[in-house]
This record gives sequence, structure tokens and C-alpha cells, in this order.
Amino acid sequence: MIALRPRRLRRSEVVRQLVREHRVHVEQLVSPLFVAERASDAGPIDAMPGVARFDLDGAVAQARELFALGVKSVLLFGIPADKDPVASSAYDPDGIVQRALRAIKTALPEMLVMADLCCCEYTSHGHCGLIGERGEVDNDATVELLCRIATTYADAGADVVAPSDMMDGRVAAIRAALDRAKAQDVAIMAYSAKYASAFYGPFREAAGSSPQFGDRRGYQMDPSNAREALREIALDVAQGADIVMVKPGLPYLDVLRAARERFDVPLAVYNVSGEYAMLQAAIANGWLDGERAVDEVLTSFVRAGADIVITYFAQEYARRHGRDA
Repeated sequence: MIALRPRRLRRSEVVRQLVREHRVHVEQLVSPLFVAERASDAGPIDAMPGVARFDLDGAVAQARELFALGVKSVLLFGIPADKDPVASSAYDPDGIVQRALRAIKTALPEMLVMADLCCCEYTSHGHCGLIGERGEVDNDATVELLCRIATTYADAGADVVAPSDMMDGRVAAIRAALDRAKAQDVAIMAYSAKYASAFYGPFREAAGSSPQFGDRRGYQMDPSNAREALREIALDVAQGADIVMVKPGLPYLDVLRAARERFDVPLAVYNVSGEYAMLQAAIANGWLDGERAVDEVLTSFVRAGADIVITYFAQEYARRHGRDA
């Protein structure tokens, strides 16, 4: 009788590395980057230890450090000096994200710079779109606004625009607007399955983007639904999305796996602020081995099928693993 002993391939780190099924490569990580228009808004984010808002020069310096570590992709979020009901600072050609795009691409032409495409950081009411007469987010008016913002991002040098608003039909409209603007090479990474999650709280502190009334459950997805996520992804793929995303990550690994099994396009996952904050809190209290916990979480995303992992742990992971990851 043959003795089946799987432990033979676990006896040492060398053999474990040899037969390892999934690896997180630094090159597949994307680091979110908060850029503040006013220097007074820059600084550490209390709810996200180790993460900060940067002024323009600081953002460029941070991008340089990330690139040197092997993290060659960043996702920009703007913190404007002024907000209004129609998010006018979002489509200002000299807005903070547009300026950051130009500065980073000038300093680091080879860095892949993504720009989050939404209105929540720029509206005085904190919603992801324009408010209509009935006090609800107006889907079609918001899509028109997103197209306007996207073209300014493309003009400023964005490699990827990332609509995170969850408006219906926005991918097709943005693709058409970019193509009309002769920005055919600018890719779209759609937040396709973005859930109305409790795990966004620290981000809203960082970006000052909490809704001033109501909530976002009228346009973000119900956490109970999985089949709907696949429908949303299919719609975005059909409309021309180059990359699709599941957000958040840890509570939706089942959705990530289902998306990987069904779709052949590049698949991203966003390891969001609340996931980051709760891990950091446990690590700070000595309840978790920080390095092992971070590695395990990031590996879970890749094992579930993600090609791209957007995470606030990118810099830390790269410092430890570098090009050997």
C-alpha cells in the first residue's frame, strides 16, 4: 500500500516555496494615493495608521519611493480646497488630481497612474453624483459629468480612469467620450461590483466624503447579492471596461472567485480602508503577527483570482518582499 504523506512537501521553507501555488508579486499591487490641494489638509490619517494625505510635492515623492520599491501603479484620490453641489473642482483642468497626474507623469513617465473617477470627494453633499429634483442622485446627469471629468484626466496624462460611482451606463459613455477626445489609449478600470459596505469608514474620513444626508445604498450594491455582481461585471465588460473590480475584498472573496471563473478580463480587488484599519488595530494590540497577517490577506485575493490588488499595504509589502515576491 502506498503511503500518502502530503507533509513531505511541507518539511522546509525551500520545498514549500518550490510547490507554492499562488504568489503575490509586487508588480501586481496598486497603492492608493491621497493628494490634498491645501497643504493644511495633508498629514497622517488617524483611522489609517501609516497612511497619509500628501500635498502635491509629497505625492510625487511618495510615488518615487513606491516606484523604487517596485510598486509601479498608483490610484489617485483628490482632496480639493473647495466643494460645491455640482463637483466643479473635479473637472477643473487645474484641479488637484489633474495637477498630480501631470506632476507624477513628468517625474516618473513609466509609472502607471490611475485616477479614481467619482464626485463624492468634490460635492458639498458627499454623494457620488448630482442630486436631482427628487433629492436622489440623477444617474444620467451624473454620467455626463463623469465623462467631462474623465476627459480632463486623460488630458492631464492619466493612464487609467477608474469610475467608482456605480451609475448605470457610465462605462460605455466614458469610453465614447475618451475616444472622441482622441484618448483611445486611456484604459477604464470599472468598479463593477462595488458594495454598500460598512468597511469604507476610514476612507471617508481621509477623503472627507461622507454623505451629508441619506446613504449610498440606492446605487451601491446590496451586500447580500452575488449573482447581481456578475451581472454588473458583465454589463461593464460589454460596455468596454478594460479591467473590472470587486470592492471590498475580504467579505467578498466568493464574488471574486465567481468573477474569475466567469470572465477572462483582468480582475482587480480593492483591499479597502476598513479592512486595513481593523488589521492595523489588531497588529497594534499584539493580537496578530503583522507581517504574516498581511501576507495571508494579500495571498487570499490572488488565490481567489485577482490579477490586480489595490491595497494600502502595498508599500509595506514591497519593502519586505521586493522583487523576490
